[in-house]
Amino acid sequence: QVQLVESGGGLVQPGGSLRLSCAASGFTSAYYHICWFRQAPGKEREGVSCASKSDGRTYYADSVKGRFTISRENVKNTVYLQMSSLKPEDTAVYYCATVYGRVWPPTNFETWGQGTQVTVSS
Repeated sequence: QVQLVESGGGLVQPGGSLRLSCAASGFTSAYYHICWFRQAPGKEREGVSCASKSDGRTYYADSVKGRFTISRENVKNTVYLQMSSLKPEDTAVYYCATVYGRVWPPTNFETWGQGTQVTVSS
């Protein structure tokens, strides 16, 4: 069964850090573009970051550049999103997904995870 499972969300104070994990099963994530998205209440889903399958390139939304880092650990079939200097406006449900075609900005999606809540609040 092809599946993505996110974990690592939670409540963090402004300025804090979290690391999200996206664990793949039923397929080899290294062969796919993997992206992180987020959706806040009342807002559209937005692409946060993507990792290309082939050339190691990474991509970031302007709103998270310099604060978030996407990485792969292929031995664990997992993609991470390290989030630092978190702001209240980063509060959202974060999803990972496989993407085909153009990596960034991502427009064609295949498999989605169930999401993990990130809340940045004092």
